[in-house]
Amino acid sequence: MNDFITIEGLTKGFGKRYALRDVSFTVRLGEVLGLIGPNGAGKTTLFECLAGLLPVDAGTLKSGVKIVPPSGRKDILFYLPDAIVPWANQTVNWALKFFEELYGASKTTVSELRQPLRLNDIWKSRIGSLSKGERKRTLLALGLLTTHPLLLLDEPFDGLDLRQARDVMALLKNHAANRTLMLSIHQLIDAGRVCDRLVLLSAGEVAGEGTISELRTKANLPDGGVEEIFLALT
Repeated sequence: MNDFITIEGLTKGFGKRYALRDVSFTVRLGEVLGLIGPNGAGKTTLFECLAGLLPVDAGTLKSGVKIVPPSGRKDILFYLPDAIVPWANQTVNWALKFFEELYGASKTTVSELRQPLRLNDIWKSRIGSLSKGERKRTLLALGLLTTHPLLLLDEPFDGLDLRQARDVMALLKNHAANRTLMLSIHQLIDAGRVCDRLVLLSAGEVAGEGTISELRTKANLPDGGVEEIFLALT
């Protein structure tokens, strides 16, 4: 795969505390890249910085060899936060149809998402009345209807039960045939199941980047899953 996005030296502080320090990694075309780490590692802050929602103290985002300023990132990426409740008084049906019309060039349609995301039972429900898992499935559908080359999903499996999480993993893997996905995940087992490569974030710093096999080699582990690798490298 070719490198699509390169992040170099991204640093973000809040007062005397650094949430991100010299973060550098690449995002490749057509991959599912997992940004993993425990709560408080800086994953959401990193996504907000990449999306241009937070100013950074240092660092650049490049598309190819071109530096992309925050004002230009809306053309190449779409960021879906974790806990938002958009259009709380509107129905799921209304929101999805609105996005389908807004992003008419999308290769994904609402009808393709209704069954794998189990939206039929909540089709006429108001978004503000949905449970955490129902709202998460609705948000994922909105994100998948967009047309941006890079989709940032913050905690896409949070609030989903085991069966729902597995269905969403399969859906995201299929969706990556048309675009690049970057997922922020704190459940390390989930990351190992769905991601092609991983970026390990610990206390705001990158502890490793690569496939599970590459990270296992870096950690000098003969075997072991993502949890063991993360512990070894952090």
